[in-house]
Amino acid sequence: MCQFVKNSLLLIIALLLSSSLSSQKVFSTSKSYQADIKVFIVNQGYQADLKVFKVSREYEIKGNEGLWFFVNQEYKSEKKILFVDYQYQADLKVYFVDYKYQAGWKNSAKKYLLY
Repeated sequence: MCQFVKNSLLLIIALLLSSSLSSQKVFSTSKSYQADIKVFIVNQGYQADLKVFKVSREYEIKGNEGLWFFVNQEYKSEKKILFVDYQYQADLKVYFVDYKYQAGWKNSAKKYLLY
């Protein structure tokens, strides 16, 4: 019985960690030294590494799929981003879409940036 409880607790902890590690709660900072990644907004979807949809409620986040929930406090975020003015400064190029189903990765090689 004790081993079962121990294994169950480990499973629960692993599930909680895996969901929080890929969640998309972001904080937009104006200071480059605070940023985890630098983001450039492109004009067309085909130019983007990631198509992003801004969700209005935190529970709408689903892993690392381009559904971003912007938080007002830095400590509530999983990633701190800095929007840059020039493409060459960016780690990630994003395009904001109008509908949730349009969100997703175009360049999956950069997925690691948001884990």
